[in-house]
Amino acid sequence: MLNITPLQPLFAARIEGVDVARGIEGATMATLRDALDRYAVLVLPSQVIDDPAQIAFSQGFGALEMTRPGAFGAGSAVIVLSNIGPGGEIAAPSDKQLLNNKANRHWHHDSSFKPIPARASLLSAREIPSAGGNTEFAFMRGAFAALDAAEQARLRGMVALHDFGWSRGRVDPTLVTEAEKTQHPAVRQAVVLEENPYGSALYLGAHARSIDGMTEAESRALIERLMAHATEDRFIYSHRWTPRDLLIWDNRAVLHRATPFASTTERRHMVRTTVAGQGPTIAAAA
Repeated sequence: MLNITPLQPLFAARIEGVDVARGIEGATMATLRDALDRYAVLVLPSQVIDDPAQIAFSQGFGALEMTRPGAFGAGSAVIVLSNIGPGGEIAAPSDKQLLNNKANRHWHHDSSFKPIPARASLLSAREIPSAGGNTEFAFMRGAFAALDAAEQARLRGMVALHDFGWSRGRVDPTLVTEAEKTQHPAVRQAVVLEENPYGSALYLGAHARSIDGMTEAESRALIERLMAHATEDRFIYSHRWTPRDLLIWDNRAVLHRATPFASTTERRHMVRTTVAGQGPTIAAAA
């Protein structure tokens, strides 16, 4: 029997009574899907799983994305987020994977730079450092609900340009190749998502470059103001990892980011699967 314990007044819950490695029956899977809609972030502790078990469980939430070219795990259903090199050594700070990890310290929605952005992500802690390396979440439904009605009405129907090459270039100009930029041209996304039964959500993050119909200066001022609002302490849940935690989050309801750790001396190895979205966001802003 599942035990669901809220972790923050607005969102996030701990789920006990689940053993992913043994497989999940249909009724339990339906409860988990409902809980993801309600809480946006689910924490499943002590899940001793390998990649095939994580993939099989993730498919209970929907079809999976394939990992993008240029990432560790490209062409498969998993993406490896690690500072460990191929020989088991801690990679150099200039290694591309570590630069990608640095980019993940910015608030973002996974795959918001794709025409159909991700629905959910599942992240398994295979190896964690002794301190730091938390994953923090910002509740975008709560942030939208806290805006006044006039601003909510103004934001509904707005469209933002999400640009992978631009956002990664702000971290390091050499991080994204020209081929990767070609594979991921800028895409338009709704600023407000209306699809969740528990309420509308802001949809912005690090990839959101500009707003249709606004100058660059106006766009940046609005995006940065909304991001500052959405990442106030009242909307945050910070997860301190323990070994073999499995986290599930709704990319269309929360932003997330990683926090720093001693990446030159301590190891961190995480495996993520990503549930594909079922349709574009732009219909909500048509």
